[in-house]
Amino acid sequence: MSDHHCHHEENTTAVPACHANKGKPDWLLRVSSFFTVLLYGLHLGVDAERLFPWLAMLAHTVFELINTIWWGVVLGIIMISILGRVPREFVMAVLGTRSGIRGIWRATFAGVLLDLCSHGILMVGAKLYERGASAGQVMAFLVSSPWNSLSLTLILITLIGLPWTLAFIVLSMLVAFVTGLLFDTLVQRRVLPENPQQVDLPENFEFWREAREGIAKVEFSIPYVIAALKEGVVESKMVVRWILFGVLLAAVVRALISEDSFNSYFGPTLMGLGVTLVLATILEVCSEGSTPIAADILNRAGAPGNSFAFLMAGVATDYTEIMVLKSATRSLRTALFLPLLTVPQIFLLGCLLNQFSR
Repeated sequence: MSDHHCHHEENTTAVPACHANKGKPDWLLRVSSFFTVLLYGLHLGVDAERLFPWLAMLAHTVFELINTIWWGVVLGIIMISILGRVPREFVMAVLGTRSGIRGIWRATFAGVLLDLCSHGILMVGAKLYERGASAGQVMAFLVSSPWNSLSLTLILITLIGLPWTLAFIVLSMLVAFVTGLLFDTLVQRRVLPENPQQVDLPENFEFWREAREGIAKVEFSIPYVIAALKEGVVESKMVVRWILFGVLLAAVVRALISEDSFNSYFGPTLMGLGVTLVLATILEVCSEGSTPIAADILNRAGAPGNSFAFLMAGVATDYTEIMVLKSATRSLRTALFLPLLTVPQIFLLGCLLNQFSR
């Protein structure tokens, strides 16, 4: 489900991610920032209602969403500053190398802890497979990660509240865990190929000992904190651009689709859930961008199941993810089994959430 830490050196202290495009202007960030500031200022300084009702709705939505999520963005930047200094080996140690229930659970939990989006997480997932993680571990890691990052969780809490956010996290972990177990079972039955790679963790690596030694070596000082925060701000640009894009996208949806039509299309019905799954499949938006739209589906259409499905299906059916998995595992069948195994679970849980909320 944040796009940062795109460092490719094998032993660097940062966790890799995607969307690094050094030397080239980040036009998505620039354009999204420009229109966000323009519409926010328009709401403050101009009576847009007298000009165009749709423009007033755009400005009001941007104003409302930015005022709601700003503190989550700030805290997210702080967390990115911290996580950017966590060595990659610690991620591997948390993930573990055992297959079966324990290995899948650790992979699911590790995915929740990492602050990466559906695109950024792919590089980590591919590296995990390269270093010997089972197919089940990698899939559990990928499914549980994207929007469960701390920065996005904070933003989601501001948009839909703590109870629904916790429910979504628990259910996404359930989908990830079940999917991981199914993949490992299919590998054991030779329906899917086994990972031929070997684990490549440093010899005699002990998590807690290494953690204590690593912390002891850090010289906490004002310059250190400032440097970390600067890195967090720079790396967070990859997150912020998608958040702003998602805010603008949600504003456009509100302006173009009336309340009644929105409830009709995305309401807590089987048809509404189906429309949501189709939209999530064809809409190639990073997890940061999908969060405001998912919140709108819950708040405006009263369909928590559809909201959950939109967040999850965007991960499970992402064609970029499928192609990267094909390349990493050298198996198109393994990649295609990701949506095949996850979408039915997501649909079922979406139905149950909609029924529960009535």
